[in-house]
Formats: sequence, structure tokens, C-alpha cells
Amino acid sequence: MFKQSENHLSKRHQITAVIYDRKNRVLSIGHNSYVKTHPLQAQYAEAVGEGYKVFLHAEIHAITRLKKPHKAHRIAIFRYNESGKPVSAKPCTICAHALTQTNIKIIEHT
Repeated sequence: MFKQSENHLSKRHQITAVIYDRKNRVLSIGHNSYVKTHPLQAQYAEAVGEGYKVFLHAEIHAITRLKKPHKAHRIAIFRYNESGKPVSAKPCTICAHALTQTNIKIIEHT
């Protein structure tokens, strides 16, 4: 049974979000999780009518890790498939809404 769940997890994509300031200095890095949740994730999911999507998204994780949220200017979101090729990582409705609540002006994604 452990092997089955291990194989199941390997099929999921790892998404990374990096938030930068105006001088392109990294302020925070976030990763998606298929097991962790966060109250901010639940709040934004509920706000867009998708309250059942409680597992932590990379963008929300990066936002929660900001020590100086007022300095956030740009976010880059990356996702790669198993062969290392970039795959679309456009923010979902929840994350797009969350990003509008920040100082982030530039959103880039694979």
C-alpha cells in the first residue's frame, strides 16, 4: 500500500512560486503541497467559491512566507513535467484573487 501511494504522489507536479522585490531580490519561495493546508488558502478558496480546494498552492505559500509583504513586486511561478520540460503554471482563480490582494504588480509563469 505504501508503494501505491508513493507512485501516486510521483505523478503530481511540483509547482514553485518565487516572489521578488523591485531590485529582483528573492523575498520568498513557496511550493504547492498535497497534504498541507493554511488558513489563508482556505480564506481565498472560499472567497472565489472553491472552498473545497484547501491544499496549499505555491503562490499562497510564498505569500505567507513574506517577511516584508509591502516590498513584494513580482512573482514567477514554475512547473515542470517529469522530463524537465516547462508546463503551464498560470495561477488558478484562487491564486489570481490572492495576488490581487498583494502589492505584486508583475505575474510571470511557465
